[in-house]
Amino acid sequence: MNVFSEFRQRIDGIVEAMGVAGEVPAGLSLDRVSVEPPRDPSHGDISTNVAMVLAKPAGRKPRDLAEAVAARLRDTDDVETVEVAGPGFVNLRLSAACWQNRIGEILHAGTNFGDTDIGGGRPINVEYVSANPTGPMHVGHARGAVIGDVLASLLSKAGFDVTREYYINDAGAQVDVLARSAYLRYREALGEDIGPIPEGLYPGDYLVNVGKALAARDGDKWLAAPDETEWLPTVRDFTISAMMELIREDLAALGIEHAVFRSERTLHDEKLIDDVVAALEKRDLVYWGTLEPPKGQKPEDWEEREQYLFRSTGFGDDIDRPLKKSDGSWTYFAADVAYHLDKFRRGFPEMVDVWGADHKGYIKRMQAAVTATTDGKGTLDVRICNLVNLMEDGRPVTMSKRAGTFVTLREVVDEVGRDVVRFMMLTRGNDAALDFDLKLALEQSRENPVFYVQYAHARACSVLRNAHEAFPGLAIDDSSLATADMSVLNDEAELGLIRMLAGWPRQVEAAALAREPHRVAYFLQEIAAAFHGLWNRGNDNEGLRFIVSDDESLTRSRLALVRAMSVVIASGLAVMGVTPVEEMR
Repeated sequence: MNVFSEFRQRIDGIVEAMGVAGEVPAGLSLDRVSVEPPRDPSHGDISTNVAMVLAKPAGRKPRDLAEAVAARLRDTDDVETVEVAGPGFVNLRLSAACWQNRIGEILHAGTNFGDTDIGGGRPINVEYVSANPTGPMHVGHARGAVIGDVLASLLSKAGFDVTREYYINDAGAQVDVLARSAYLRYREALGEDIGPIPEGLYPGDYLVNVGKALAARDGDKWLAAPDETEWLPTVRDFTISAMMELIREDLAALGIEHAVFRSERTLHDEKLIDDVVAALEKRDLVYWGTLEPPKGQKPEDWEEREQYLFRSTGFGDDIDRPLKKSDGSWTYFAADVAYHLDKFRRGFPEMVDVWGADHKGYIKRMQAAVTATTDGKGTLDVRICNLVNLMEDGRPVTMSKRAGTFVTLREVVDEVGRDVVRFMMLTRGNDAALDFDLKLALEQSRENPVFYVQYAHARACSVLRNAHEAFPGLAIDDSSLATADMSVLNDEAELGLIRMLAGWPRQVEAAALAREPHRVAYFLQEIAAAFHGLWNRGNDNEGLRFIVSDDESLTRSRLALVRAMSVVIASGLAVMGVTPVEEMR
């Protein structure tokens, strides 16, 4: 159903046939051959570089080889014209019938249209969110959550076997601070006046209920404990569990569910870090040494004293990285190395991590670690999510009733709705900062991309309902519409929309391979714009309306196009985790 894949197969077949005929050497590598839309639409529908990439190994001039390929393509029924351009591009213009036939394919496939098998069922692990369990999720987490979740859906639609994973950062000093903060609320729940929250502890009201729950379970058992070592482990476990439950609820409100939750503490408990470092020692990839002082701000794992260092410069990093501090404790990096090797050992040679912008400097060391610990068999692709600036009517929003210092994810979802949050988070590429305007998100105008796309789907549903009223006996189910006469859809605007719809499978492949889920949102906006344009033309010219009162056959054909458009939008929204609407309110 991917027209570009179909023609790629044809071109591959032509080259193989030329090899059999002795026109080119047999067995030429076709890896660098591309078949895609030309940058300039005036050059046709499809362009291929086959002649230019094969000319040298074939021992022929690019244009001569291009002419030979073009001659064979001209014999194809669904090709209208074939031209050789520039240094040897082969440009094809497909027949109207070729495009019109795609409508039936879309209607038969339904929202499965766009499914591809480029992933070949390969397992891939997508880890995203992975926030410290120290409080509710804020609006910044929402972006990484949506990007990771939609990327996972996109990869699944492209044929990968995807596992969604959350890494719980439940080891280290931060969770001890969290436990002490919760213990303070526990004392408060038992009637103690705790006064102002001390500097360095978490002040958020979200810990009040944790303190109450702990008091309800354990009573005053921990109140008179003389030393924090007696209560800290229990309070820490209780609080982490409560925070993770809160985080799961926040994610569920956004429509996100992870298949795997992996705890950092278990890496320590299971001695996985020791095992990984021991393996690196055998390969002479670690040593005791002192790093040069870094330029600018010192990272938290840098010490002026001797540390146990991983030779990450041998794998593309800028400097070697500490695995163990001078006091003998493991660094955060050591745990992360063990965690990624653990993912590899669990059957994920391909790994994708979605991180916040503050972790950008961490990429090289982690990629070096994955390469080293997996002997080059594992790959790590890191997607960085830039900042989200929450706005309301053009002014920054910074205060939260619930958390005190930041706006929570739940507050934004409650304000504008899950679907709006998910769509808006994809209106810019992950590496660009995003302004999220709460007022715009609820506005019913063309400037609101969520409304604009949803309105296109709702309009299509409205057209189908109105058609049933105009022609009560007209069958408008997908199977019936797929048999309509598509040859009457020959207006250039209609054909333009069909071309766009037929390009959805290619969009899925390209976005999945580039790991850029925002391309889906962009594509849907283009589809919506083309459809709204057709609608407006019908308002100006009665003969171009979708429902032609005196022509049931033409109406049926146009309904097929309208329905195909709604199917593709629904397919794209499904990838985005957004529910298509049938009526706007």
